[in-house]
Amino acid sequence: MLQRSLEKLSQCNELMEITHYSVMKDEVISFLKPDKPGQLFVDATTGEGGHSEWLLKNYQDLNIVCLDADIDILDIAKKRLEHYEDQVVFYNEWFNIFFKNYPQGLERPDRILFDLGISTFHYEKSERGFSFRNSEKLDMRLENELEISASDIVNDYPQKELAKIIFEYGEERYSRSIAEAIVKERKKNQIETSDELAEVIWNAVPVSYRHGRIHPATRTFQALRIAVNGELARLKEALEAAVSVLKVGGKMGVITFHSLEDRIVKHYFKDLSRMCICPSETPICNCRGVKVAEILTRKPVTPEKGEIEENHASRSSKLRVIQKVNEL
Repeated sequence: MLQRSLEKLSQCNELMEITHYSVMKDEVISFLKPDKPGQLFVDATTGEGGHSEWLLKNYQDLNIVCLDADIDILDIAKKRLEHYEDQVVFYNEWFNIFFKNYPQGLERPDRILFDLGISTFHYEKSERGFSFRNSEKLDMRLENELEISASDIVNDYPQKELAKIIFEYGEERYSRSIAEAIVKERKKNQIETSDELAEVIWNAVPVSYRHGRIHPATRTFQALRIAVNGELARLKEALEAAVSVLKVGGKMGVITFHSLEDRIVKHYFKDLSRMCICPSETPICNCRGVKVAEILTRKPVTPEKGEIEENHASRSSKLRVIQKVNEL
């Protein structure tokens, strides 16, 4: 029993050595700072707790709900935020499920933040195959109970479906060549690790593409992660459910890192800000015709030059914010 406790402590200390750099912390505070004491903030993608810690340091009477689908990374956040235990409550749950089944007895939030970036922890410490720079088992599940892993997709899906996933979720122009190479390789041997897959992709693309701005495996790995975790479908469901529980007058911000996510957020926020969202061919308005939210960021907010220099991964991030003005 003692040995297991010591091992658990050792693992926790090891994980705490890696701290994810939470992007645009000042911008998040600028748009989502509380305007009254004791307000409730929901950090819908807590990760290692960077944004929550920054908020709690600046607003000592703020209450925060921290949620994350990954119990391992949530344990890191709990350790990081232990000095604020009276102000924080944790939920190990996907954000779409949390907002869809908002806990009874919990007051409606005044502020909600989604940071859709993948944490440093997942790339460096999770050992689930998120990074093509390591030799790790192909998994990519953010929550262990999910049925399909990256290995299942890579080794079992038909070539046409595999190419579609890589093209639609990775926006990869060489999706067909990569899918063909994967199928050819798996006929000889199962592709079991992240570095094996990266090598297949490297050899499948033109030489000129191998030395571009990003590694040629980047988009395929993104596509597999999105497919495994159902990220885009979850995001659409979560946004609507979150706006529904948000208090009138409350604000919600979303930080995206690639065009697929940003497109979903942009169009949904635009719909909320319109009086009528019926299709143009509809002769009579069938929607409620009520503006639900005001867009506070006409153009997405992006990191300052200094932040990008300090954290290169922040370069693609965009923050969009709305304020709810009527019930959904």
